[in-house]
Amino acid sequence: MKKFSTYLVLLVFIACADKQLSHTETAKIVVESFYQKDNSKLKKYTTAESYASFISIQDMMTAAESGASDFNIVQEIVDRDIAWVKFTTSYEEKPETFKLVQEEGQWVVTEKGLREKGPF
Repeated sequence: MKKFSTYLVLLVFIACADKQLSHTETAKIVVESFYQKDNSKLKKYTTAESYASFISIQDMMTAAESGASDFNIVQEIVDRDIAWVKFTTSYEEKPETFKLVQEEGQWVVTEKGLREKGPF
């Protein structure tokens, strides 16, 4: 019984250590990793298509940007496995919007579909 308890505690510890990020936490990580050029983190929290898009414009967008992101949620909507996050940062004057989907239980930023309109 002691052995079983030990394994149970270990399992709970491991499960808690791999915390799932919310859609808003993921959006913030993507913004900050993009501007800080942390491409391994950027790749982890974006779909392959979005990652390719971010990389293609990263050098143009991040050249003059530095400092804290001042990430602030303006609006958010979650519908099962799709989320939309509208946010502001110190890097852009106007609010931006990310579409996020869940892949393998993790929120990732994805591209909007052709002619797809966001909710805001």
